[in-house]
Amino acid sequence: MRDVADLDLRKLRVLRELSERGTVSAAARALHLTPQAVSQQISALGRELGVPLTEPSGRRLRLTGAARIVLRHADAVFTQVEQMRAELAAHGSGDSGEVAVAGFSTTLSALILPAVARLRETRPLLRTSLAEIDPPESFSMLHRGETDVVISADTAHHPGAVGEDPRFHRIALCDDPFDIALPEGHRLLDSPRLLLADLAEETWIFATTGMCHDIGVAACTAAGFTPQASHAIGDWDATLAAVRLGLGVALVPRMAKPAPRPEVTIRAFSEQAPSRTVFAAVREGSQTSPEIAAVLDALRTVARAAVAA
Repeated sequence: MRDVADLDLRKLRVLRELSERGTVSAAARALHLTPQAVSQQISALGRELGVPLTEPSGRRLRLTGAARIVLRHADAVFTQVEQMRAELAAHGSGDSGEVAVAGFSTTLSALILPAVARLRETRPLLRTSLAEIDPPESFSMLHRGETDVVISADTAHHPGAVGEDPRFHRIALCDDPFDIALPEGHRLLDSPRLLLADLAEETWIFATTGMCHDIGVAACTAAGFTPQASHAIGDWDATLAAVRLGLGVALVPRMAKPAPRPEVTIRAFSEQAPSRTVFAAVREGSQTSPEIAAVLDALRTVARAAVAA
């Protein structure tokens, strides 16, 4: 076996990608390599360690027990590398550098873009690049080093893509409450107190699938009724158009901030509003890097304003 200090971290990343993707071809696509290159990298790593890392399983390859041992230590190695990078960056001023941020559509306009605008004023030499990417692909990019910060959301009953993954460090940004969109002339428009249970007999418009849909249905159930869903719409502006036409009422996350529409009123609930937690995630060990810490501080500041009533 060669000295472990001589190991190529790129080969370890290829092995970890194979473990997560399950097949050589899937790992190759994720790494932008050919399947042959992936196989060669893993074979070379096995020769360096003096142990076989894969074995045939039908027409595929599966990881050996030795590979599992290597992977257990690999995560610790990568965390140490991130910490080293963070400490080296801290050696400088932290006012320059480049940070890539990825988030889903709602957070791009309400959170990420305002944070970038703030950073242009406070740290003009710090460059940021943005990408609209949904989980779980955004977390795969974070894991591969293709982005530095991911913005996502979850709830206690919908833990999302991070969960307790030790590869990532999570930073809570804000709770994003859901308000109710009501059409003109609705009986509750001027009600001094508004609860979700007051809408039990309404026709509902929900998001098509995913967290916003699940939060809405779960909140109605918790309020003591099964919602009568009439339409499933994946765009918030289209949802408000449907509300304006009297097709139903809709829960809208405050951070979405759809364009105002005449004949539609968005009201906050008096209490017990459904909500989701919006958070940032970075690779474990990188959170103390000055550039990344500056981006996280800007995101925290902007997040509070994004969900203010």
